[in-house]
Amino acid sequence: MSSFFPFLDPTFLVLALSIAFCAGFVKGVVGFAMPLILISGLTFFLSPELALAGLILPTLATNLVQSLRQGPQAAWASMKEFRYFLIPAGVTLVIAAQMVRLVPDAVLQFAIGLPAFAYAALQLGGVRFRLARRHPAVEGAVGMLAGVMGGFAGVWGPPTVMYLTALDTPKHEQMRVQGVIYGAGAVALLGAHVGSGVLRPETAPFSALLIIPALFGMWAGGKVVNHIDQAMFRRATLIVLLVAGANLIRRAVF
Repeated sequence: MSSFFPFLDPTFLVLALSIAFCAGFVKGVVGFAMPLILISGLTFFLSPELALAGLILPTLATNLVQSLRQGPQAAWASMKEFRYFLIPAGVTLVIAAQMVRLVPDAVLQFAIGLPAFAYAALQLGGVRFRLARRHPAVEGAVGMLAGVMGGFAGVWGPPTVMYLTALDTPKHEQMRVQGVIYGAGAVALLGAHVGSGVLRPETAPFSALLIIPALFGMWAGGKVVNHIDQAMFRRATLIVLLVAGANLIRRAVF
């Protein structure tokens, strides 16, 4: 096994598999945060580049499953509905991915963590941000931000969740839409980082192995979400966002 993963000893390999399961479970419950958890957990014992490579294939697999949970027709309808988000996100993701080795890790972690933490803290404190209806310009701007974050760190959940939460998107629709948005982003991420050299023959087997615990964790989390009402779902989503944002800020500062 060590010949396949020379950058990991057996203990860290088991830990990586455990982190992937936990990330999948959280995704199964709230529909996002798997890349955040993977990048945060794996970078405790791997370089940011290897952690980014590791999350690419499980992110793609779990988002495809999530987006198709209500059938391909519903997924296609969501893609058309959110095209003003997806197109700018895809373009900026590919561009940002080519510069992933130029931005200091601390700057990137802080830039992702601060808005996620601030938004979740304000929402949990009773300050509500609402959008009465969707605006193509706002949707495009949020998509561009999500694409930049996704290209640099494989993390595009925070701005996406902020936007969908502000629209008060119903639980099951939000889960499907997140899957479609993240799935399209994951396809773009895969292509972009094959081009950037982050996903290569040395790192691809590690990423592929993490698919198994991630899917199993997502299945387990999906059993839980069926018993959560809309208000509890929204609160759980914000708590995950708060913790993930705080962890990224901590890593950036310390």
